[in-house]
Amino acid sequence: MTILSSSSGGPTVYSLLPENLSALSVPVLYILLAAASTGWAQDAHAPDNPYFVTYSHDMTEPGTLELETKTAAARPHGGSPYGALAEEMEYGVTPWWTAELYLDGQATDDQSALFTGYRFENRFRPLRHEYVINPVLYIEYESISGADKSILEFVGHDGQSDLSDPNRTAKLDREHEAEFKLILSSNFKSWNLSENFIAEKDLSHAPWEFGYAVAAARPLHSPTGRVCTFCAEKFIAGAEAYGGVGDTWSLTLRDTSHYLAPVLGWQLPRDMRVSLSPGFGVTRSSLDCALRIGFAVEFDHLIERLRASGHGRLVY
Repeated sequence: MTILSSSSGGPTVYSLLPENLSALSVPVLYILLAAASTGWAQDAHAPDNPYFVTYSHDMTEPGTLELETKTAAARPHGGSPYGALAEEMEYGVTPWWTAELYLDGQATDDQSALFTGYRFENRFRPLRHEYVINPVLYIEYESISGADKSILEFVGHDGQSDLSDPNRTAKLDREHEAEFKLILSSNFKSWNLSENFIAEKDLSHAPWEFGYAVAAARPLHSPTGRVCTFCAEKFIAGAEAYGGVGDTWSLTLRDTSHYLAPVLGWQLPRDMRVSLSPGFGVTRSSLDCALRIGFAVEFDHLIERLRASGHGRLVY
């Protein structure tokens, strides 16, 4: 893996990833996650999951606005260290429809900081009640430059070489893409298990690109509903695995990126959440390590509060 540290001379990178990890295959990663699910029994809805790439079937409550900042720090081979930011604004339109807007940017050491584009996504949950497997349909349009480094997913033959180009040239490449996901998610006892199947296409004549993300997480203690900040049930731990599986021209795992990432979330008072995830690359095309940090805050019943403020009483 790679550990980033800072000093007066700038970020320093130390490589600690055992070379034999690159031999791990996608099926092995999936089995490791799925094995943790044995013996689960179906139960109620789990707390918000701290995933950075994988989506579960959790939908934002109607009228609720969630603001989340997702950052990623990494250093590709042959490139400069960088920090990327994706600012997410998520709104619950109806019980079965959640809409989101992402604004992306990045700063690369010894180069520049720049705005790289936006994404507009919609998630639709066709089945209202909770089932053993809960499907969600995801549709996204994105307009980003080649300098975008937020790495919210990996598809096709995406690799660390795509993150090495200097900002001055990468920003000239503008990408208009459509992305579709089939999200399958299950809650068992305190666990969540989610699988995402990804298809993405540049709206030019580029081929379809495919990818996956799978994740599992649970609170460190079964939820009791008591009010606390540092108790075990407020901490959610798990893991994600994600990567690309080629495109319509070459549907293969060859020359693709794959990651295994532990995740940790902390549910704070007043509907706030902090997330942390170091993602470790397991193929040569992958980054050695990408450190992700997230912070989210929810404003529930936003429309009702705005209406109340019009009558001189803004409720928090």
